[in-house]
Amino acid sequence: MTESTLSSTHPYNALTPDVVLDAVETTGVLCDGRLLALNSYENRVYQVGVESGAPKIVKFYRPGRWSTEAILEEHGFALELAEAEIPVIPPTRWPDGTTLHESHGFRFAIYERKGGHWPELDNEDNLKWLGRFIGRIHGVGARVGFAHRPRIDIQSYGYDNADYLLSNNIIPPDLEPAYKTLMNDVLQAVEACFSRAGTLTPLRLHGDCHPGNILWTDDGPHFVDFDDARSGPAIQDLWMLLSGEPQEMSQQLAHVLSGYTQFYDFNPLELNVIEALRTLRMIHYSAWLARRWDDPSFPINFPWYGGPRYWEEQILALREQLALMQEAPLQWL
Repeated sequence: MTESTLSSTHPYNALTPDVVLDAVETTGVLCDGRLLALNSYENRVYQVGVESGAPKIVKFYRPGRWSTEAILEEHGFALELAEAEIPVIPPTRWPDGTTLHESHGFRFAIYERKGGHWPELDNEDNLKWLGRFIGRIHGVGARVGFAHRPRIDIQSYGYDNADYLLSNNIIPPDLEPAYKTLMNDVLQAVEACFSRAGTLTPLRLHGDCHPGNILWTDDGPHFVDFDDARSGPAIQDLWMLLSGEPQEMSQQLAHVLSGYTQFYDFNPLELNVIEALRTLRMIHYSAWLARRWDDPSFPINFPWYGGPRYWEEQILALREQLALMQEAPLQWL
C-alpha cells in the first residue's frame, strides 16, 4: 500500500476544529476554544475545554461503521453498567434521555473526563480486582442480548477478513500463496478449537478489553471505550489480560477467575478458544488496517503496515498460532 491509495475526500477531512467546537455547542455546552486531539484511530476523540467546569471528552463516530441503533445499544449497555455501580465511563445523558447527537453530518457523544494509567498486570491483587469487575460486567451483559450489534465469530473475524485480504491485492503477490495455504490451515484449527469447547453461551461483552481500555487510579480500575461491544464468549474479555509463558498465563488466569467467579460463573471449556480468539484478532487487525487505509491518519500512524516484511512476520506469527491451537488449552489452576 502506498500514499497514492489515499482518498482526498475522506469524511474526517471535514472534521475541522471549528466543526468540532460548533458541534459540541449545538448541545448547549459552551466551549472555551481549547481543543486537544486524543489518540484514537477508528473514531475521532477530542478533549474540549468548556467555559464552566472540567473539560469534556467528545467522540465522533466513524461515518458508515455503526448504525444509529447499534451506537445506541453501546450507550445503553454502558449506562446499564453505570447504573449497576460498575466503574465504566458512559456517555452523558441529557435530561430528555439523549446520548447521541448529530451535527455537520457526524454523530457524536460527550463523556466526562477521567484520568488514570494502564493497570499493572503483574500484581495479583489487581488481577483479582479486574476479575471482580469483569464478572459484574458479564452479569449485567447476560441479562439480555444485543439486537443490532454483531457477534464475535469465526465467519466475520476469520473467513470474511481473510477473503478481503486475499481478494483485494493487499498481500504481496510472492507471499500470497503461502498466506492463503496457511490461512486454510489456521481457520480449520480455529474451527477445531471451538468444536472442542462445544456450545458456548454468548453474552454482551466489552469486546476489546485490553489494558489500554482500562484506566487505573487510587480508587481502582474503570473501563472505557465500549465502541467494540459485541456478543461473544466470556473469555473474550479475559484473555487479553494474560501474557507470557503458559504457566505464567495459567497463574494470571487463576487470579482473574478468583475474582470473576465471585460474581459470575465461568465455563472452563471456554479455555479451549483462547488461542483461537487471539488468532481471529490477528486476522481481524490486518484486515482492519487494510479497510481503513483511505483514512489519511492510517498511513501516517501505521507506516510499517503492508510491506513484505509485515506479511512475512504475519505468516510467521500465524504459524506459531497454528501450533499453539494444536496444544492443550491453558489450565485453570
